[in-house]
Parts: sequence; C-alpha cells; structure tokens
Amino acid sequence: MAGEPRIALFIDGANLYATSKQLGFDMDYRRLLKEFQGRGNLIRAFYFTTLVESEEYTSIRPLVDWLDYNGYRVVTKAAKEFTDATGRRRVKGNMDIELAIEMLELAPHLDQIYLFSGDGDFRPLVEAVQRKGVKVSVVSTINTNPPMVADDLRRQCDEFVELASLMQKVGRDPAERAARAPGAGNPGLERRYGIRQGDELPEG
Repeated sequence: MAGEPRIALFIDGANLYATSKQLGFDMDYRRLLKEFQGRGNLIRAFYFTTLVESEEYTSIRPLVDWLDYNGYRVVTKAAKEFTDATGRRRVKGNMDIELAIEMLELAPHLDQIYLFSGDGDFRPLVEAVQRKGVKVSVVSTINTNPPMVADDLRRQCDEFVELASLMQKVGRDPAERAARAPGAGNPGLERRYGIRQGDELPEG
C-alpha cells in the first residue's frame, strides 16, 4: 500500500532459536510473519540457517521446508564437521556473510530492516546499512543473564525491540497446542515451530 514503509526481516535462525529458548517460549513463524506484515509493506522475510550435510534428517529440515512454502526466503549452507583436539565431533557454521550480502543488496529498496539477532559481529553491517538511509531495528533480548544481544549492536541500531515484549504476538500459544488432539499432525513440528503437518505443502 502506498505510503507504508518498505520493510524486510533478516532472521539469524540459530540466534533467534537460542534467544526464544532462553526466554522460555516457542516461536510461531506463521504469527511472526503476520505480525510484521501489519507493520508495513513487507518486501522480504529471510531466514538463514546452516544444515549438517551428513545427516539425512535433522530437526531443522521440516522447518526449512515449511518456511520455504509459507512466505519466507530461506538461505542455507552446509555446516562443516570436524574433530577437535580431544577427539570430539564438532559442527561449525554461521551465515554472517550470506546475511550481510542479502541485506546490503536489498537495502536500497527498503525503508526499515528488522534484524533478528544479537550477534555483535553485525554492528559494522548495521552501520553500513544506516549510511544508505535505512532504519535498522534489532530484535533480541536483554531480559536474560547474560543478555542475548551484544551491547555495541544495541547501541548502533536505530531501535531495539525486546523479543520478550513480542511473546504474546509471535509465540506459540500453549493453549492451542494443548487443545489439539494427541497424535494429530506432527507433534515435533507442532511443539518446536507452531506448524502443522500439511502446512508445508504449497497451495494450488
């Protein structure tokens, strides 16, 4: 609609998952999208995450598939597996570069960006986008000990949005979950992400 701010969401998937868990609630990605569609002309909603290639099935895969079909632009890459000095298997991977490239490319077409991450490494990116005239809001929390958002990132952004204040709008409704019949749909998806079996299928 004319006159509405052009906005985009950039979701650091691992960071948002960890933050919501620290706050003690499950994210409902359908409600999240609806909430921000009401804040302006939502141009894009990006979700960034790594995937472990050697694992045929991971808990994140159903979410990635669902998001792909339901209004999100999902950006993934393979995580690197290695063995540390103690012989333990480790997984390493982050999406900082991919997120930065997408944000810088889209910035000229936006009025406001919502960055769902508390990672202080994004401070220079936020500053660069602000120089292009784009307002940057960081969504994270200071209601945990320690806070999930880096202080320098919070100082750099134009607006800090406390994730805890959005819980009622974007969190999974426990009452709705309890009201659903046991065994209906996929309880794993239902519990983790607020999505139901069949939702991941494209319409039409």
